[in-house]
Amino acid sequence: MCGILGIFNSEKSAEKAKKALEIMQNRGRDNYGFWADGNTGNSDKLSGLDIKDGNIIAHCLHSVVGFVKQPINGRGILVTNCELYNWKELSKEYELEAENDAELFLMLIEDIGFTKAIERLSGDYAVAYFDGKKVFLARDLLGVKPLWYSCENGFSFASEKKSLYFANTVRELNPREVICYDVKSKITERLNREFLKVKEANDKEIEERLIESVKIRLPEQKFGILFSGGLDSALVAKICKDLKGDFTCYTAAFSENSPDIVNAKKAAELLGVKLKYQVITKDEAEELLRIVVPLIEDSNVSKVGVAMTLFAACKLASEDKIKVIFSGSGADELFSGYHRHKTATDLKKDIYSDLLKVYEKNTYRDDVVAMANNLEVRVPFLDKELAELALGALHSEPGSKALLRKIAKELGMPEEIITLPKKAAQYGSYSDKMIAHLAGKKSKSAYLNQFLGKPIMKLGVLFSSGKDSCYSTLIIKRQNYEISCLITMKSNNPDSYMFHTPNVNLARLQAEAMEVPLIEFETAGEKDNELDDLEAAIKKAVELYGIHGIVTGALYSNYQRERIEKICDSLGLKIFSPLWHIDQETLMRNLLKQKFRFILSSIAADGLDKTWLGREITSKDIDKLAELNKKTGMNIAGEGGEFESLVLDCPLFNRKIEILDSKIECSSENSCRFIVNEAKLVNNH
Repeated sequence: MCGILGIFNSEKSAEKAKKALEIMQNRGRDNYGFWADGNTGNSDKLSGLDIKDGNIIAHCLHSVVGFVKQPINGRGILVTNCELYNWKELSKEYELEAENDAELFLMLIEDIGFTKAIERLSGDYAVAYFDGKKVFLARDLLGVKPLWYSCENGFSFASEKKSLYFANTVRELNPREVICYDVKSKITERLNREFLKVKEANDKEIEERLIESVKIRLPEQKFGILFSGGLDSALVAKICKDLKGDFTCYTAAFSENSPDIVNAKKAAELLGVKLKYQVITKDEAEELLRIVVPLIEDSNVSKVGVAMTLFAACKLASEDKIKVIFSGSGADELFSGYHRHKTATDLKKDIYSDLLKVYEKNTYRDDVVAMANNLEVRVPFLDKELAELALGALHSEPGSKALLRKIAKELGMPEEIITLPKKAAQYGSYSDKMIAHLAGKKSKSAYLNQFLGKPIMKLGVLFSSGKDSCYSTLIIKRQNYEISCLITMKSNNPDSYMFHTPNVNLARLQAEAMEVPLIEFETAGEKDNELDDLEAAIKKAVELYGIHGIVTGALYSNYQRERIEKICDSLGLKIFSPLWHIDQETLMRNLLKQKFRFILSSIAADGLDKTWLGREITSKDIDKLAELNKKTGMNIAGEGGEFESLVLDCPLFNRKIEILDSKIECSSENSCRFIVNEAKLVNNH
């Protein structure tokens, strides 16, 4: 694990480079190197680098095996943060005399080209290659190794977002794209990459690849394992022990009686492995938050809760002079370990979607926390070849990781560990309880926001004027994301496959009530063309407001989610769907608890008639919808098109909507629309 950096066409580049390297120096303290317009230098101390202004590429080295200084020169210049596990095979195949994986990387790029080279690699990497005219950036498809970039005031990239402190707009490189920056024309291009290929495999083949995934990541010296005693980390430990690895397990939690410490101690005893753990006190927790929140650059409650115990465990390993630590992260995504998977309408699509987004949720957090303790984290479950096999697997009990439990049993894992109920790390360690305790009367999100001091990132919302998009916006805003704009698609097709249509024109009033800019984009609503229109609208939002991601109100519709994900992925944007697979009755009741005032603007289901339209929905109405669900199977939240809604007021609004003139149009007893002819904003008081 290392740190890479580049600054092109930028003033005071030497000053920026030195400070950027200082910010991420924990990524590698063994050597620092640079290339600056043909001048090169290396030093074992950061202060020893004599960098001059110009186009700069730099590197900080965390040496695990060998001591290979970077940047590396060939016909071009390469810096990489990589662990390539097939470099010897590729050296032989292409008759390249490489002495290590980084050198192979450079030789392979210059032999077959950048885009072809990265598709041949097995392993984890972030890489930058400058051929004298263009800079190419890429990272492994699942995003284990981090990479950020900015096109502001020239072009720059770094392993950590905070190192690009001099740019206001910094983006995380989507693993499914290659960035190409032309130094002369200053034009940046994006090249999309194909994601994982689903490969049919039987259980034995998946088991063998899992073992191989751990084996190829084993270092020659002693190492650590992040260990909770649960199935994922225990299985990694079991395989490492069977492979004769020299390791110690590490864990941390906020009580000696927490599930993570109780289970870790029991599992370590059953497996016969070494365990070290720390019980974190309240005072230590407050200090951890001051370190961890700025470190991961995120105040999301779940992310911070995991990061706190992760940091403490990594610190224990670092004190033992460990340089590599294994993580069981990724098992829930690969082997269906989330509770929401139990209600998935298409489990494989949900797993695929989870893998698309794993880099957004876990990998950057885990990487920077480990590197802050001078550790390289290795993640065998996020092995590309294993992921492709797991995507083709059959899952008999969604949400239970049944296949992984079967593999664990085949490998001789004690039954007591295999059957252990799953607890998310923030609950098993009691970190969530500790954050709540420290927050006092504040919400956990509001309390954590003070340690970051700024929004996490800029987002746009696909906004329909209905309850789901409004509620998603509220959740995301409370999690300290900046809502930079709303994007409303105005379809001329009342039966659009993708877009909400009743009273969508009132989104303008809602945006005004929220004091958030609104982008309205018209579409004919033709099935084959409306996605092109949506992509154009999102591109406009990126151009006007610099958004980094999109928020959706998706609940269960794979049709909508897949298509939005495809557009966002092609544009290098993140996607947030905070309501995905939420219980629909819970959703409806939560809306009322959160002081949402909303009406139904259309109905299309047996059991509903025009009397449901235009009046505020109450708790008794939700009771009736629940009864209809039991009788007819109707979706309580209208997810099947049974009804659509219009929000008149909610905590996001500074003023509420008052309807002045309206009418109801019906095509049948159970299919009607409430049409607002005139409305205005009025004060809430």
